[in-house]
Amino acid sequence: MTTAVVILNWNGKALLEQFLPSVVQYSEGATVYVADNASTDDSLAYVSAHFPTVQIIKNTENGGYAKGYNDALANLSEEIFVLLNSDVAVTENWLAPVLSAFKNDDQLVAAQPKILDFNKKTHFEYAGAAGGFVDKLGYPYCRGRIFNTLEEDRGQYNDTTTIFWASGACLFVSSYAFRAVGGLDADFFAHQEEIDLCWRLQAKGGIVKYVGASTVFHVGGATLGAANAQKTFYNFRNTLLMLVKNVKGSVVWWRIFQRLVLDAVAGIQFLLQGKGNHFFAILRAHFSFYALLPKFLRKRKNWASNLKYSEINSVVIAYFLKGEKFYNQLK
Repeated sequence: MTTAVVILNWNGKALLEQFLPSVVQYSEGATVYVADNASTDDSLAYVSAHFPTVQIIKNTENGGYAKGYNDALANLSEEIFVLLNSDVAVTENWLAPVLSAFKNDDQLVAAQPKILDFNKKTHFEYAGAAGGFVDKLGYPYCRGRIFNTLEEDRGQYNDTTTIFWASGACLFVSSYAFRAVGGLDADFFAHQEEIDLCWRLQAKGGIVKYVGASTVFHVGGATLGAANAQKTFYNFRNTLLMLVKNVKGSVVWWRIFQRLVLDAVAGIQFLLQGKGNHFFAILRAHFSFYALLPKFLRKRKNWASNLKYSEINSVVIAYFLKGEKFYNQLK
């Protein structure tokens, strides 16, 4: 299968210096692209000088993750796109197991490898770990990672299995399926747009899988640090938008109300911790959600479905009240 490995870059010369060599070395048979979101540093000059086989795509603006990839992938002809973060180190033979899964399953439309922490290689990484899920209120969690509890990799997730969402840090997706659902939603800008994409792909009959025979290492937080209030803003806002867009029926409004209440609790907790910037990030997220609501109500007409999207009712209750910190403890 023809494969495009596409790294989105914005002023990321240092990351390219560190991580691009492994991608070029271990991506035999694939075409490697660096898609640039109108960088102002000399990262493209670096790529051209040191990696002549890497193709460069120049976007006209920094449209974030979603629009950046939509623009970059628009004119590519490969059968499989691999959306790879610039802070990911790949390993030998990382492509083959996942591409084999696509060849063996006509319904497979998206997948991810095992994602371990670059800075603590014995443990899973926050953004995707061993495959993602959401609860009924849209809270994301992973096999290998629930909230801030990261499991050690002991081989417990060396399988290939169906998941709900594949991580945007290393997202394999059928180019045909990607285009059939209109690509990523640029209104998300960054964070959780891969969950929305996987939701729509499955609503159209596709399957998303995790392939544990492939491993990559992700730094995480390199674009927006884990403690960055802007990340809090996107995560809280985009979950609300995702529910409105994809959950069919009046039940969505009860779930939105529950989320708003829990968001308020989280905001108060941030205040008590002296993290006022995160409190105001949640406040801004809600105002932005209300501003975008009319637009997403229009999208809802096209995308809301009865797809069964959750395995559990509340990962919040499971984690904080029941003490279920690991995926295999969830009921």
